Amino acid sequence: MYNTYIIQSLKNKKYYIGHCENLEDRLKRHNTGKVKSTKYGKPWTLIYIEEFKTRGEAYRRELQIKSYKGGMAFKNLINKN
Repeated sequence: MYNTYIIQSLKNKKYYIGHCENLEDRLKRHNTGKVKSTKYGKPWTLIYIEEFKTRGEAYRRELQIKSYKGGMAFKNLINKN
């Protein structure tokens, strides 16, 4: 299974949207500074997740969420959780 996820920095409150196959490992990489784009926001906490059967579906959903990041649809998505 593949996941599309949203994490939030506990340091600066910014969001990061991504997709992966192993969420536990990916979150660990975000929090140990091994991901360049999230290195300076650690620690990160998982605030939203969706599961998909294929990597392509997860990636398409990531792009969809990124397309409305910061807008009302994004706020509704994270507030549902």
